[in-house]
Amino acid sequence: MTEGLRGHGAMLLFSMLVAGSFSLGALASPLIAPELVTFLRFSIAAFILGSICALRGELNAGVFTAVWRYVLLGGVFATYFVLMFEGLKTATPVSAAAVFTLTPIVAAFASFVLLRQITTWRIAGGLSIGAVGALWVIFRADWSAFMLFEVGKGEIIYFWGCVCHAIYIPLVRLLNRGESAILFSFGTTIGGILVLLVWSWPEIWKTDYAALPNIVWLTVLYVSVFATAATFVLGQFASLRLPGAKVMAYTYLIPSWVTLWEIALGHDAPRGLILVGVGLTVLALVVLLKHEETGGRDGRLSKAD
Repeated sequence: MTEGLRGHGAMLLFSMLVAGSFSLGALASPLIAPELVTFLRFSIAAFILGSICALRGELNAGVFTAVWRYVLLGGVFATYFVLMFEGLKTATPVSAAAVFTLTPIVAAFASFVLLRQITTWRIAGGLSIGAVGALWVIFRADWSAFMLFEVGKGEIIYFWGCVCHAIYIPLVRLLNRGESAILFSFGTTIGGILVLLVWSWPEIWKTDYAALPNIVWLTVLYVSVFATAATFVLGQFASLRLPGAKVMAYTYLIPSWVTLWEIALGHDAPRGLILVGVGLTVLALVVLLKHEETGGRDGRLSKAD
């Protein structure tokens, strides 16, 4: 299996795991402060990743060179998660997932600015199809709402979080200095914790943890293990092997995964015309994953990517 195919496999699993955080997050977000749940998820994820690094013998005195890199990456990613949970207080899981599919457009732009990765006409076309599908879902297939630009508050808040996520992808490739995906992810979580200690300090001390409902702890554990620790590694593994636009292309699968999550949890799935938008996001993924050459950090990536 080529490195490019490994990257694609990592992102397929990434998209499935991320989708669960939308459905569970919508249930837990009204019950806990967004910055606190993000602090808890980063703390648990750091313990898991740090333990793995220790077992692999990757922790040593010189491991954290240029610590500012981890603080920057951790701060950017922490901001994404905080805004995600804040947005899910009012946005539905499917509409929030649709907002997330707008990130490849921002990622493609950020990848060009930071890495000089070129977005080809095919990729631009795929991004456009995905954007139409995302907007179709966000505006609930209501043309009048689109013309009036009636977007919910939660969707707007989460969009700015998605901008942070899109910038994060090329930053990983730019700032990595040969560290393994797991070690680099561990450093990023530590950087995020440092930022969140300042951000969530009041909530850390005033929260009655024993009184938090079970759904909150279930959500915290899921997003810590699967939607933070696992996806940190998967995202960074793929980012080192695929162009930024193609890494983010897998976000187009998330509305479909979220729909399945909602059905599994016993919630109503989107119906009728809204499913057309979900279908367009899947079509965008197919277009974006077609093999072709595109610019990388060094200006070249193989067709297998």
